[in-house]
Amino acid sequence: MAQDFMHGEIDKKWQDWWEKEKIFHVTEDPSKQKFYVLDMFPYPSGAGLHVGHPLGYIATDVVARFKKMQGFNVLHPMGFDAFGLPAEQYAIQTGKHPAETTKENIARYKQQMKKIGLVYDWDREVITSDPKYYKWTQWIFLKMYKSWYNKKTDKAEPIETLVGHLEKHGTEGLDAWTSGWEISELTPEQWQNMTLAEKEEFLMHFRLAFLDEAEVNWCPALGTVLANEEVVWDEEKGLVSERGGFPVERRPLKQWFLRITAYAERLLKGLEEIDWRESIKEMQRHWIGKSEGALINFPIENRSESIKVFTTRPDTIFGVTFMVLAPEHPLALEITTEDRKKEVEEFINRIKNQPEIERLSEKDMKGIFTGAYAIHPFTGEKLPIWLGDYVLMHYGTGAIMAVPGHDKRDWKFAKKYGLPIKKVIDAPGVDVEKEAYEEKEGVLVNSDFLNGLTVPEAIEKAIQEIEKRGLGKRHIQYRMRDFLFSRQRYWGEPIPIVYRNIDGKWIPFPVDESQLPIELPYMEDFKPTGSPEPPLARLKDWVELPDGSRRETNTMPGWAGSNWYYLRYMDPHNDQLPVSPEKERYWGPVDLYVGGAEHATAHLIYARFVNKFLKDIGIVTHEEPFQKLFNQGMIQGQTHFIWVDWDEKKAYSSGKVESLPEEVRKRLLKVRFPIKYVDQHGNVDLSRIEEMKREFVQFKDLEFIPDDDGIFRFAEKAIEKMSKSYLNVLNPDDVIEQYGADAFRVYEMFLGPLDEHKPWDTRGIMGAYRFVRNIWNWYVDKEGKPILTDEQPTEEELKIIHKAIDRVTRDIESLAMNTAISTLMTTFNEIKRLGTHKKSILEPFLKLLSPFAPHIAEEIWHLWGNKDSIFNAPWPQAEEKYLKEDTVEYPVAINGKKRFVLQLPTSWSREQIEEFVLNHEKTKKYTEGKEIKKIIVVPGKIVNIVVK
Repeated sequence: MAQDFMHGEIDKKWQDWWEKEKIFHVTEDPSKQKFYVLDMFPYPSGAGLHVGHPLGYIATDVVARFKKMQGFNVLHPMGFDAFGLPAEQYAIQTGKHPAETTKENIARYKQQMKKIGLVYDWDREVITSDPKYYKWTQWIFLKMYKSWYNKKTDKAEPIETLVGHLEKHGTEGLDAWTSGWEISELTPEQWQNMTLAEKEEFLMHFRLAFLDEAEVNWCPALGTVLANEEVVWDEEKGLVSERGGFPVERRPLKQWFLRITAYAERLLKGLEEIDWRESIKEMQRHWIGKSEGALINFPIENRSESIKVFTTRPDTIFGVTFMVLAPEHPLALEITTEDRKKEVEEFINRIKNQPEIERLSEKDMKGIFTGAYAIHPFTGEKLPIWLGDYVLMHYGTGAIMAVPGHDKRDWKFAKKYGLPIKKVIDAPGVDVEKEAYEEKEGVLVNSDFLNGLTVPEAIEKAIQEIEKRGLGKRHIQYRMRDFLFSRQRYWGEPIPIVYRNIDGKWIPFPVDESQLPIELPYMEDFKPTGSPEPPLARLKDWVELPDGSRRETNTMPGWAGSNWYYLRYMDPHNDQLPVSPEKERYWGPVDLYVGGAEHATAHLIYARFVNKFLKDIGIVTHEEPFQKLFNQGMIQGQTHFIWVDWDEKKAYSSGKVESLPEEVRKRLLKVRFPIKYVDQHGNVDLSRIEEMKREFVQFKDLEFIPDDDGIFRFAEKAIEKMSKSYLNVLNPDDVIEQYGADAFRVYEMFLGPLDEHKPWDTRGIMGAYRFVRNIWNWYVDKEGKPILTDEQPTEEELKIIHKAIDRVTRDIESLAMNTAISTLMTTFNEIKRLGTHKKSILEPFLKLLSPFAPHIAEEIWHLWGNKDSIFNAPWPQAEEKYLKEDTVEYPVAINGKKRFVLQLPTSWSREQIEEFVLNHEKTKKYTEGKEIKKIIVVPGKIVNIVVK
């Protein structure tokens, strides 16, 4: 690199200038078309960013700069997801308060982002743990608490409208979402005669934020309840927390929930309106799990109760041979006969502690007969009622009609316990004694009025008959469950609820909105209590209020603040609303949202749900929050292994191993080596070995023995996820210090398709480094003066630059960053080949380069005498006349086999092409002595000559 080009100085110069001049500060401007580009904001950990993290951030930075130059009013904000379990755990480990560690970590992240050259409108920064922000997270919770879902209007409405209906009509004509709770008949008089406590208990079945007792995932080590998305199944340990791998147990607990199930259908329909990858949409569809079928009542012999079953296959109603209830079903023990009660009770206690994932695995189904019988609603046949571990209470109704002939789970259960199997669908080769036939093809047999019908016909006929006879009704069921919204930990938003003692019951009430935010009090000791009682419960002065009421001591989950942060960026300083509808109308929805695919069924669906609710109450105007979603891939680390003999405290280069005695070779172990100390040739950097030993003390006593040529070669290399424990994490600060921010940005974008996983290789960045260096040397002389002429460009030069403009523009629009870089590299080589320093060529090329390498572009732009930023200059436009090719490449084939290639004018007719090809000397060579039967010309593609 030229002596006068110091990337470190130039990087800092323009990073400071962009910040000072607020180049990306924006306000609403109706005269301009807006473009809102958003990153999934980071959770600031103590480790800071590694080179894999900025991939998506650099891509959105490229898009933001590009769109700004195209004349858009670009909103490109950044903030931090700062509440939640990881920050609390980190604080416990370091002995610092999470408020302190979070502040430090955010400062570190912002410093690293600045070094990469990422420009954001920092005036719009949001931090979810800031009381000014979480005031509105609490406000949204209160609005949900004060709302119910009216199925008639298909939207959330204030709870007062529900109360008004109950006062006038009772429950008559009420069509509300209750997450499966049966609305009992209630007259206006009965409602009026209820006590306050009874009314509040009744309304809790309708509120969109509600309190309920549920079986939850309790993690003693973390001291909190975890959502289903936060636990995983470990073959050895069973159910464990996703973070840390700590044991998790199921236990009943009073918890706050959000009634997302009310929005299931709207969440499904909305997927058709947005530009997301189909695989992500499908994950959400599966997670929502819409099923259409029927609810059927099966009377219980000698009892007034009946078992309600939801089935998607009412066509198989005549194939039912037994019933199965979930062990948790409220009727399970009640219907059990006295002689079987002890065994059934033991079975229930044993099964209820099993994790759900194990019960669904079907490896070893367990069941027990209750001694009771249900009555088949059509035939009157007695059906034995069993309990089975494969039936879950929250799936459907917690009860199934078992059709072993046509359901593989029922078939396995029936075979294990010797229960009858009946065929009701006939198709070629069907033998239900050998296996269940689950296909929806064939005709109904042994099925009374359904006989002879196809499966689709039988499903519809069965539902009609069920409704006609009053045995049940047509029904739509969703797999999704309401969101668990409370956590038994400290570092989170306080839930704005207080409890008042009414008639001996502690009844929840919302705090007055004027009291928001309910600030999280400072605690010295915020460690988990070891029981479901949250840490905040220890603060008696905070919990117990002067009027005798008590605060809620659970806090919100880590994702509470990330559900709506994209809205706050639009209006970050509004102290009246989370966002003004006018500003949301201008900025919304997000035009491009970039982040990891791992958030498909957590953050992304939560945010869509909250957005729809806020639309219902008039805060936002758009039904969907994110119009286009792009999931970036992962940059993987290259792990390096060395051979180590721990007994002798020696590390051997791979070339030395074969010459070692066998007893030494047996002791050798492959040990991960820190990538930070790998040299540019991909070997151990022996010049820094003492520095490495000081940083990684596990190696401090090792003697490193290189090969005879003085090089220490690795035993093995592997591509793995970047992880501190794998020693393959690189700090972007170190890379940028050595190669510069522009080379770092160019390399990350050039690595491969943005949505694919790709390995980092420090040696590869040398190509990006040389590219940036060569551009500088082409544009600037040794004295630091620009090399530029005002000569008129040639036709060839104009074609080269306009083709580059066209390709780079299209590639950035489609986020094909790697091919955009490739085009820039190819174009620059062409510019050098032609030896041009003409402003009419170098200026548009510099603009094309600027989103990727903004520091060098800004420096050169100002060396030319410009005072404003290059990013306020217009993006170059490709002229169509320079994009047209004068010639086209024609492969010429003889009997379908390619023989040679010709460049022919694009304007030639088919006849002119035929004449030229047939008279060409190469054609004559390949057809000599043969009869030409015909010539086939595919314009713009190929010529094929058929000979005999």
